Amino acid sequence: MFNKINSFPEGFLWGGATAANQIEGAYLADGKGLTTIDLMPKGSKRNEVAMGNLNSFEPEGEEVYPSHEAIDFYHRYKEDIALFSEMGFKSFRMSISWSRIFPNGDDLTPNEAGLQFYDNVFDELLKYNIEPIVTICHFDLPVNLAKTYGGWKNRAMISLFEKYSKTLFERYKTKVKYWMTFNEINMLLHLPYTGAGIIFEEGENKQQVLYQAAHHELVASALAVKACHEIIPNAMICCMLAAGNVYPYSSNPEDYWAVMEMERESYLLIDVQSKGEYPGYAKRFFIENGIDLQITSDDLEILQKYTVDYIGFSYYSSRCTSVDPEVLKNYTDGNVFGSVLNPYLETSDWGWTIDPKGLRITCNQIHERYNKPLFIVENGLGAQDTLLKDDTIEDDYRIKYLDLHFAEIAEAIKDGVDIIGYTSWGPIDLVSNGTGEMKKRYGFIYVDKHNDGTGTLRRIKKKSFFWYKDIIAENGSKYFE
Repeated sequence: MFNKINSFPEGFLWGGATAANQIEGAYLADGKGLTTIDLMPKGSKRNEVAMGNLNSFEPEGEEVYPSHEAIDFYHRYKEDIALFSEMGFKSFRMSISWSRIFPNGDDLTPNEAGLQFYDNVFDELLKYNIEPIVTICHFDLPVNLAKTYGGWKNRAMISLFEKYSKTLFERYKTKVKYWMTFNEINMLLHLPYTGAGIIFEEGENKQQVLYQAAHHELVASALAVKACHEIIPNAMICCMLAAGNVYPYSSNPEDYWAVMEMERESYLLIDVQSKGEYPGYAKRFFIENGIDLQITSDDLEILQKYTVDYIGFSYYSSRCTSVDPEVLKNYTDGNVFGSVLNPYLETSDWGWTIDPKGLRITCNQIHERYNKPLFIVENGLGAQDTLLKDDTIEDDYRIKYLDLHFAEIAEAIKDGVDIIGYTSWGPIDLVSNGTGEMKKRYGFIYVDKHNDGTGTLRRIKKKSFFWYKDIIAENGSKYFE
């Protein structure tokens, strides 16, 4: 009666994932405006800016801003896409920089040079039969929208985003089938400036500001779904969350409840985008915390009618929590979300838990929660790679990490989870969003660029380049043997 699943799906979208602000560089080229990420410096100030605690509307001369040059994909995209093709990529997840299209975010007409750049990139990808997976907004908000409007605090952002989205759909309707609205939408609750261009004013109720901004993004996302379906009927458009299952530190029921609360915070916005309404637990949270959201009846209708087609998510690590004060002393914030140290798991050089089994668990949880196709759009190991004298990089640790995670993806597929693709984070070394570093490398392709800004930008294949190429060529068959 039942057939055994013995392979990754036919047409599985293997590939890699990037963000415009972490690879493109050329930060003011051809009419592009400043973005919020262009004002996030490397070093000690970066996190303060990301948290919305510092005004930052102009670059400061003494600071270093990694996004300004990044790895210069803007001028080297043909070389990089050729390398992706050599690996056998079926897909490439990328984002469009809003300020390349509308330099100020609220311009009356789009910037043709910016539109043409992405036309060129899409044409190059399609030449190699690589499917573009496009994120409409991956953290880089035009600075003018943060300065003039207060970012996503302002309801006016909804119509500006809708106009921007429609411009993209009309321009690229014959070239892009897979879209995402906001990258890691739940991140705005943790990094408000990064996620929503928010800078807090003295005396503001931060929770009120954050959830109102989130509501504006949710309505804007739903309107983008509506426009996408109208303009490109055969397209699929999704939400995207920063995911990762949470373990209780003990069998104490209070630890289990703490897990549920952490997971609900992560899933809240995706619940709305996928199910079309605010869940009961969110309504209770808003009431008990004095959060009075300004929501219209039209908003509720829009959210209900225009839900997403699939779920995109990032997975780097699991988390662990407890209510025990002694256990909480072993709390680490290596990842944005933070976690109690899990005694059963190792961590990366940056303190991120390495948990392949957690990916299988996360896939099952999300699939059971939403019953929609899933796309793993970020996953990978940030590590310090060493370029040897013979121009080789022996990154066996990365191969081991990915190998273990791919095995668990295969198990999730055997579990019946509908997964349409996998794009590893940073298939080519790029600027770290969290730290602004280059030494935190994820790629299969090494880029000769260093934390101090020096380097030739030369591209060099790592050992993992050839390993991933073989995995793709075999459609991951080894994991079903």
